Amino acid sequence: MSTDTKGGAPVDAHSGTVTTGHEWDGIRELNTPLPRWWLYTFYACIVWAIGYWVVYPAWPLLSGYTHGVAGWQSRNAVVEDIAALKALRAPMNDKIAKASLSEIEKTPELLSFARAQGSAAFAINCAPCHGSGGQGAYGYPNLNADRWIWGGTLEEIKTTITHGARSADDPATHLSAMPGFGRDGLLDAKQISNVADYVRTLSGGKPEAGADLAAGKKLFADNCSACHGPEGKGNKDVGAPNLTTSVWLYGPAKADIVKRVNVGGGGVMPAWGAKLDEGTIKSLTVFVHSLGGGQ
Repeated sequence: MSTDTKGGAPVDAHSGTVTTGHEWDGIRELNTPLPRWWLYTFYACIVWAIGYWVVYPAWPLLSGYTHGVAGWQSRNAVVEDIAALKALRAPMNDKIAKASLSEIEKTPELLSFARAQGSAAFAINCAPCHGSGGQGAYGYPNLNADRWIWGGTLEEIKTTITHGARSADDPATHLSAMPGFGRDGLLDAKQISNVADYVRTLSGGKPEAGADLAAGKKLFADNCSACHGPEGKGNKDVGAPNLTTSVWLYGPAKADIVKRVNVGGGGVMPAWGAKLDEGTIKSLTVFVHSLGGGQ
C-alpha cells in the first residue's frame, strides 16, 4: 500500500492504479476502468433497446400498448402461419368434409390424412382432458378402452364430438345426469353403502366383510337398473356407463362409488360443432374411433 496520490486519490503502490478510497483490513479497492470493448458493447445494447422500443410493440399503456412503427405482432404472425397451413390442407380437408365417414375409412388417401389431421386436432382440443394418448383421467373417459359411454360407432362418436355432453351451448347435446341419491335424500348412508358393495361385485370386486349384497342388489334394481340396466351393462342412450368392466370413470374403490352415488351428476364435454369445421370434426372422429378399436 502506498501513500502516493494521483489527482488527490490514493494510488496502489503495486499496480500503480488509483484506488476508490475504500479499505477492508488493509486491502484497498482498485478503481480499474472497464474494458473499452465491454463499454462499447453496453452502449450498443442501449442503442439497440431504444430502437426496439420504437420499431416493435414494447410498452404497456393504460388501455393497450405501443404498436411500434413496424406494426409487427407475434399474434399476427401466428395467425398468418395458421392461415397458410389451412390453405395447404384445404383441398384434402374439403374432400374429407364431403365424404361420408365410411368412405373415409375405405379410402387409404383420405384415411391417412384424416388420422393425421385428427391427431393434430386431438392434441390441441381434446388432450387437455382425455390425455395426450386418449388414456383419460379421473372424470374423463379413457378412449383406448373400447368402452363408449355414448356409443362407439363412427356416427355416434361424430355426434358426441359435434354436440358434446351436457353442453349449455348446443340444444342437441347429450343430456342425462345421475341423481344425487344421498344429496337429495333418496337413499340413506347404509343403503348407499350396500349399493356400493353390490356395484363393486359387478366388475369382480370384493365387497367389505359383512356387506349385505342382497339388500344392495335390490336397491340397485329399484334405483339404478333403469339407466345402467338390470345387469349393470350400461345404456348408451342415456350415457350410463357399463359397471361390469374394469374401466371406471371415477374410480373403482368403494369410497369412489359411495361418493358418486351420493352426489350424482356427470361430466361436461364441449360441443365442437360450432368451433371446428366439418372436415376437422370428421378427422377427429376417425382418429378417436381408431384409438379404442371402435364399434
